[in-house]
Amino acid sequence: MDGPPIKNGAVVLFGNRIADIGTFPEISARHSGQELVDLGEQALLPGLINAHCHLDYTCLRGKIPPQKSFTDWIRAINAEKAKLSEQDYLASIAEGFAEAKRFGTTTVANLTAFPELILHVNTPIRTWWFSELIDVRDPSCTDELLDLAIHAMKRARDSGGGIGLAPHTLFTASPNLYRYCEQIAERENVLLTTHLAESREEMSMFHDASGPLYEFLKSIGRDMSDCGHETPFGWFTRIVGAAAGRALPTEWIVAHLNELAESDFELLEGSVRKFHVVHSPRSHDYFAHSRFPLERLRSLGFNICLGTDSLASNDDLSLFAEMRALQRSEPAFSPKEVLKMATRNAALALGKSQVLGRIRANYFADLIAIPCSGAADVFEEVLAFDRPVDWMMVAGKR
Repeated sequence: MDGPPIKNGAVVLFGNRIADIGTFPEISARHSGQELVDLGEQALLPGLINAHCHLDYTCLRGKIPPQKSFTDWIRAINAEKAKLSEQDYLASIAEGFAEAKRFGTTTVANLTAFPELILHVNTPIRTWWFSELIDVRDPSCTDELLDLAIHAMKRARDSGGGIGLAPHTLFTASPNLYRYCEQIAERENVLLTTHLAESREEMSMFHDASGPLYEFLKSIGRDMSDCGHETPFGWFTRIVGAAAGRALPTEWIVAHLNELAESDFELLEGSVRKFHVVHSPRSHDYFAHSRFPLERLRSLGFNICLGTDSLASNDDLSLFAEMRALQRSEPAFSPKEVLKMATRNAALALGKSQVLGRIRANYFADLIAIPCSGAADVFEEVLAFDRPVDWMMVAGKR
């Protein structure tokens, strides 16, 4: 992912970093006497990066069939979550890590509703922990909610990644929560992510003050005075950095962004700084969302990444499957472009484009290898891979 594929290639490792790359004869001449590992007829790739997942809910695989509405799905997942204990969540997260690793993922951006559990989790791959924050039922608790999250995140063990804040959505997190998260992120140098403009029901709620999501949230006591005026994205721009006279901050990683009006694209086009957008093709299909505006967003300069979302709306945590799903819906995108979304683009979203997502000197030795015959286009062969990955290295360790 840092130039054309190298036939008969070799990589030199030093500690947790890549020291040199080239053809095997070149590398042999420059680095004689080193321990040699011959992977055979394999494609050596940078480890895949899942830019949006919820490992908390790995245990909900197959528990929620597609619902009639997005709001019905919210009710269904809330009912399932009510059955789970702390130990269930810990087991679910561990199972999720194991599955992601099995499918060649070496880095995850994981949203957790229980940051206090992080200390009890063994992270076998590089992890960015995002504390998912919801204050819809009691906006007066925002300060306390953030204090607890920050305390838990700072105590989290080093997972080779980082930490971040995730105000859940515009309909479950108050404007104050978004603004406080921005202030903390700027002060503490942590990342921000949120779900935004995901469903038609979210658009109806904010733009028209109507629909199933509007009625559901009204029934649980949410203040609905922010509805009936703006699109979700329009409201987001009023709440976050743009409201203070700043361009939209690069630090936001926005998940979904399916429902955009022409007025939203005008705002996007006028944005000087471009944020990152995570698309989850198979979860998107599960919900039958509106078509994701991939080409239009990319043409405006936004960085597009891939994620699996949660197994409450997906079958597994394979980014290979996500890449194939994307190519089915967007056949104009080459396999090479699609692979970038799960490597280089995702590394950029995490602020680590100088050390992750490529096979390059001084980058982390996060590598995977998959069988490759060389008979066809190597990128097509990579995307077609549909089995567990047998060889993986994270930070120079098998």
